[in-house]
Amino acid sequence: MLDDDLLKKLHEVQAKQIKDTSESVSFSAVVNETLRKRLK
Repeated sequence: MLDDDLLKKLHEVQAKQIKDTSESVSFSAVVNETLRKRLK
């Protein structure tokens, strides 16, 4: 379970990626990508 503030930030990242690429970006892809970047 994710906190509401984290969900909001992740949805903002998702919206930016969709806007920047004009492609569909799944929420789970955003979560996985963010975790991979932070856990390196």
